[in-house]
Amino acid sequence: MSLFKSIWYAALAVTLTDAHSHHYDLGIICQHPAYQSHIVSTSPLVIYLEGFLTPEEQAHLKTTTKDTFSRSGVSDQEGIQGQRQTRTSQSTNVERDDIVRCIEERALLFQGFDTPRTYLEPLQLVKYGRGERYHFHTDWFTNAVQASSAVGGNRQTSFFAYVSAENVTGGGTNFPMVTPPHDSRWCSFIDCDEPWENGVTFRPVAGNAVFWSNLLDDGTGDQRTLHAGLPVTGGSKIGMNIWTRQGPLSEDIRGKD
Repeated sequence: MSLFKSIWYAALAVTLTDAHSHHYDLGIICQHPAYQSHIVSTSPLVIYLEGFLTPEEQAHLKTTTKDTFSRSGVSDQEGIQGQRQTRTSQSTNVERDDIVRCIEERALLFQGFDTPRTYLEPLQLVKYGRGERYHFHTDWFTNAVQASSAVGGNRQTSFFAYVSAENVTGGGTNFPMVTPPHDSRWCSFIDCDEPWENGVTFRPVAGNAVFWSNLLDDGTGDQRTLHAGLPVTGGSKIGMNIWTRQGPLSEDIRGKD
């Protein structure tokens, strides 16, 4: 991503630290929290979002997805989905209700005013217990079938939000090719005990999120966004994936708004 785009994203992120709200048609209020954004890297673009989810949203997500999780799948080079040892978490799609729509809107607003809601994949929760992990991978697809215009193109951006972190140890989100920042204040969110050559490892802090851009300016995947969900050594965590495609997804993939 160009430096201009990086600065543009950063400026937008600052404007979103002021909370605002509006009513949906049914009278339910969509309240956006006054979250703070911190630029971790401009190339690749990685931004840390402090307070992105409210406690009420976290509780709602956990309640509505209770008992719906199943073993996470992974697509191979041919695009065939299956269970593999590289990903041992459990996952579930989140049913779209007014609270989920509010979170979707927040993710769209963060990216500017030109990204329609139809570009968003259904939100996905992933749950990790002791010993569970997701080996190094990228969110963008290498298989052309999975990134065709019929399915919205490739994944342009990603959010990974921490919905729950109950007595968790380990379980950080590691980006081995992202240069760690220096200031000690980052240690609230980043594992500063990790060796420098291991890149950046974000601690699982409930309510916070990491945003990054998956693709280069020419539309190809950015290898530097390689990342992993490190093994949970104690407790458990629940994360949420919010993926934005390059183009619109059909209703049979996205579901009805």
